[in-house]
Amino acid sequence: MLKRKLGRRSAPRKALFRSLVTALFEYGRIETTEVKAKEARSLAEKMITLAKKGDLHSRRLAAEVITDPAVLQKLFNEIAGRYTERNGGYTRILKLGPRRGDAAPMVILELV
Repeated sequence: MLKRKLGRRSAPRKALFRSLVTALFEYGRIETTEVKAKEARSLAEKMITLAKKGDLHSRRLAAEVITDPAVLQKLFNEIAGRYTERNGGYTRILKLGPRRGDAAPMVILELV
């Protein structure tokens, strides 16, 4: 499922991406590093595709990734309705430049 390892073992890496995707759906946009954003983007797009289906099985699959029940409700009720006629490309990555401390490339990941 996930390609990049980011110097973490599987459980912390999975928790990182779950929290990034949950924050993206809660706030609409997040600021993170470019590598993390590219990986979280694929997971977020899969969750929106599941939400567009809207059945119980899709909700349970999405609940494995989305940690907050209120955000899961928002995903299925509000966010999925925005993208009914769109076949993909639900997110956008905007580059910000290097981070001051370690010069890591920073981006904003947001919903279109």
